[in-house]
Amino acid sequence: MMNFDGLDPGMEPGMEASMDPWLNSVLLQGVELNPDGLTVAVPESVHMMEGMFSELHSVHAEVGVPVTATPFDLQEELLWMGNHRGHGMSFFGPKMSRYSSFQAHSTDDIRQIQSMETGILFLSKSNLKCQTRGGLVMFDYLMEEGADMHSLLMTENNTMLMGGLQNYVLEFDLNTVQQTQKFTVEAPGVAIMRQSNRFLFCGNTSGKVSLCDLRTFKLEHEFDAFSGSLSDFDVHGNLLAACGFSSRGMNELACDRFLMVFDLRMMRAVTPLQVHVDPLFLHFIPTYTSRLATISQTGQCQFCEPTGLANLADVFHVNTVGQLLMSFDVSSSKQALAFGDPGGGVHLWSDAPEVSYNVYSRESEFAMPCLVDSLPQLDWSRDLLPLSLIPMPFTSSEPLLSDWVTTQATPSPRRAPPVDPEILRTMKTVGFIGYAPNPRTPPRNQVPYKIKEVELDFDNYNQGVPESPIGRDEEPHLYMVPTKYRKVTIKYSKLGLEDFDFKHYNRTLFAGLEPHIPNAYCNCMIQVKIGNVWCCISCLACELGFLFHMLHLSRGDPCQASNFLRAFRTIPEASALGLILADSDEQTGKARLGRLIQSWNRFILTQLHQETQEQEGPQAYRGTSRESVIGSICLEQSTQAWCENCEKYQPTVQTRNIRCLPLPSAAFLMYCEVNSVKEAEFWKAQAEYAFIKAKKKEEIEPPKPKEPPQPHEWCLEEELANTEGLTFDTRVEDLRHIWIPLTLKMSISKSQGLEISSWPEGEELSSTEEAEGASLYDLVVTVPHVLDARTGGNLVAHIKVGETYHIRKEGVTHQQWYLFNDFLTEPIDKAEAAQFDVNWKLPAILYYAKRNYHSKYDLHIKNPIKASVLLTESSLARKQRKSHATFIPLMVSEMHQAGDLVGLDAEFVTLNQEEAELHSDGTKSTIKPSQMSVARITCVRGQGPNDGVPFIDDYISTQEQVVDYLTQYSGIKPGDLDAKISSKHLTTLKSTYLKLRFLIDTGVRFVGHGLQKDFRVGLTFVLKDQVVDTVYLFHMPRKRIISLRFLAWYFLDLNIQGETHDSIEDARTALALYRKYLELSRGGGNYEVRKVLKGLYEKGRKLDWKVPDCDTDGQGSPKSMKLVLH
Repeated sequence: MMNFDGLDPGMEPGMEASMDPWLNSVLLQGVELNPDGLTVAVPESVHMMEGMFSELHSVHAEVGVPVTATPFDLQEELLWMGNHRGHGMSFFGPKMSRYSSFQAHSTDDIRQIQSMETGILFLSKSNLKCQTRGGLVMFDYLMEEGADMHSLLMTENNTMLMGGLQNYVLEFDLNTVQQTQKFTVEAPGVAIMRQSNRFLFCGNTSGKVSLCDLRTFKLEHEFDAFSGSLSDFDVHGNLLAACGFSSRGMNELACDRFLMVFDLRMMRAVTPLQVHVDPLFLHFIPTYTSRLATISQTGQCQFCEPTGLANLADVFHVNTVGQLLMSFDVSSSKQALAFGDPGGGVHLWSDAPEVSYNVYSRESEFAMPCLVDSLPQLDWSRDLLPLSLIPMPFTSSEPLLSDWVTTQATPSPRRAPPVDPEILRTMKTVGFIGYAPNPRTPPRNQVPYKIKEVELDFDNYNQGVPESPIGRDEEPHLYMVPTKYRKVTIKYSKLGLEDFDFKHYNRTLFAGLEPHIPNAYCNCMIQVKIGNVWCCISCLACELGFLFHMLHLSRGDPCQASNFLRAFRTIPEASALGLILADSDEQTGKARLGRLIQSWNRFILTQLHQETQEQEGPQAYRGTSRESVIGSICLEQSTQAWCENCEKYQPTVQTRNIRCLPLPSAAFLMYCEVNSVKEAEFWKAQAEYAFIKAKKKEEIEPPKPKEPPQPHEWCLEEELANTEGLTFDTRVEDLRHIWIPLTLKMSISKSQGLEISSWPEGEELSSTEEAEGASLYDLVVTVPHVLDARTGGNLVAHIKVGETYHIRKEGVTHQQWYLFNDFLTEPIDKAEAAQFDVNWKLPAILYYAKRNYHSKYDLHIKNPIKASVLLTESSLARKQRKSHATFIPLMVSEMHQAGDLVGLDAEFVTLNQEEAELHSDGTKSTIKPSQMSVARITCVRGQGPNDGVPFIDDYISTQEQVVDYLTQYSGIKPGDLDAKISSKHLTTLKSTYLKLRFLIDTGVRFVGHGLQKDFRVGLTFVLKDQVVDTVYLFHMPRKRIISLRFLAWYFLDLNIQGETHDSIEDARTALALYRKYLELSRGGGNYEVRKVLKGLYEKGRKLDWKVPDCDTDGQGSPKSMKLVLH
């Protein structure tokens, strides 16, 4: 009731008419009244501007697992999600309530999801699985080996296409669940597929979009969209829009902010569309207009017209809480957008509060509601909630935990968990307060009640190895592996390996081995066997001898074992024994390296024995203690034998007796497998017992005074101790993880048979013991398996280098233990070589060698290569004719002498593609370079009447698959290396290697362009004094490397390498350039050379380092213009 002025003085005063809802109807908008006239609360509604997208709902599917696919169902109102662990999940309606959840693939990530009438297709790297929307498996199809699928596309008649990073596309029939056709495509394959009523569009990672026929898959047209890589593209009507990356310098890619738009009617590009975000995904959203949605990886979304200018006001942002977007899709009704991020979040955007995914959707089938009454919910947030409300079975006989009196209970404090190393690494301190960004690695508001002690899981310790090696070393393992034992990797830059400092890892003169070659896990065992120099012409033994020769000549620079490992991979027995690892298993650490290196050692010793035809010696046996050694050598075996008296088979025990010690090889080895927790506990117990025993002995016996060493030994030990921080006194603390003996005494007695006992390291046998046939064996090699969950582990070798090899490499009489970890070499103490902390360092192989065995064998290096290797030899090619010979072999009178010049050029082919990671900022990091194989070697005479005539022009036959012949740069064409169809002078790598080795041992000087890189890739090792590289003769410090073609044009007025490279032409040109350099040096010395080089670089910058096609524009070479050099 309202109170007007003067009506009733006792009533409340009235309000202004503008504020009275009964008089001002504007105030009643949005208010509902019940029949009694009272206001009723109105539920809030979501107000959206028409045509503008905004976030409708977000859920977390699986926290911390990256989402890889978020497609909409084309038949029902479902949004599907696939993640990196192969899990599939669906959400119903705009509220995104969970509909179904199941595991689609066991290990691989889900790369694409496609809905059908009857089920859902899940595509992984090498598998296609069809499941119902509830998770029931309909079929599971496994691709052929080597497949790397990325996309699928539904076509008519219940068929589909599948493509990926391989040279074929599969057509698959969903009715018969069989492959129907296989279309061949060019490298690098098909990563994205789209379809229109005219063409099938295929996009690859090289930045091209191919237009193919819908039925025959024949290439009709091709658009070269980007110079770097293609990110995404979409087709609508007569327009094709694409986004991607462009090349920026050497091996760098940058996201291109220009969208390439193509007209499909005229088959040409139209005006590019510039956007304000870095586009990673794009999709047409044709409603009233042909709008185009472009999405950046940081979550920025922009809508624009493909024929107009982009408006900055149309930029929106997806709230991913700092995460990067990994997937994007648009519903068939164009009303909803879906995004996925690495944190497991799925985001739904819409332009209306009531959204429908499809124009006509069928009803989804839901489970029947539970008819059983559920128990009442308990509010666990209440601190005083009695636990007696939970029903429990009545137990009268057993005492309860609550029956204990308080005095008998002791409070146990909860140990705080360790701080995340990422937080400590990024923490900044101000005063006494430290702050760091949240890495979001631990679960939120979850702390374990008790911190578990880390135990070694020998079956699953390496299952969490990241796929990418980038950033593996950032977080240390709980058991800190010392830096020198960790898996070493080569950091590749723009210059490749030119600026990588190998000397930082190796300050000795012993050469290491590079680890990026396939099956390089055996590098440690190659270092072990370098003491044996093989002089046979057999395949594997000879390749091993070539490698040992390279390591012997190298003065600390690392070498590549590519030729030996290539010969090792071609042996069928090695593949049958499982010794050939796949690249994925080697990089992710899935292989059991400890057991694998033992199998490799057995195989290589057997193979070398067969090839060198040595007399059979005693076998190598496994064991880790005195009993296991004797038990493995003197075997007792039960078998069935025929008994003459009983005239039937009877069980018989056969015992092997040893008649002589291992004298022919003067060494024996033991395999130590620690593959279970029980075996690790055994090693721990033995080491702890040996430590306690040594500690008690030290307490009882006074320490012996240290004897003063010899003068030459004192200097070396003092120098090593100062530089490396070594200790040459064996303390008791150094023996904590040591129990294997450093010296063993072995003897044979008639009564007890083989006797093995530990022996003090420095003591010798008495004359009586030597007369009885006893021998001492010293520990010379230990090969441990280093466990590291971040990298999958690696193998290293501890080698005791004796006096003979020290004299050969360093010129000193000394014995020292060294650690060999690929290209990392470091001197260590003998105690460290025998230490095995099974928490991170497991023993694999132990070598014991007979004391003073060097004095009983001839250890001088033999060189069996003779001059006959340079004479005429037959070709492996069947179609090669003598009239087609491109070289004239040397005559006996033309044999080279020391100091003679030889022009050399080598051409290579690629065996596999380079592996690199593309970052969100467009930069690229090289993980593993492409593996090169020598394909052609040419040697040209450098003096004499036949100056410039080649005497070696060998094409190298290969049994491995060649990925790229690099014809533009090498001149090698497909078929040139095939003995069945080649018309070239084809030979083996070993035959050509012998020719080069003879020339190197003779002392000739090789002249070529880029020889140091060629030799390093895998030819051989040549001393620097024997190499004349024109790359560095005509090079100024901190300037670019100049190509051979530009140098030939500038100094010699020659136009070479026009269409392809010719090895003979390049070798001759290098010789001519060297003679030009000598001419300049004799004319004016170094000053004149620097002056000419300055003019060379100025000319190159003006021409952009490109050789002009003709000289009509006045850009002729100095020689053609008759410039006089003063």
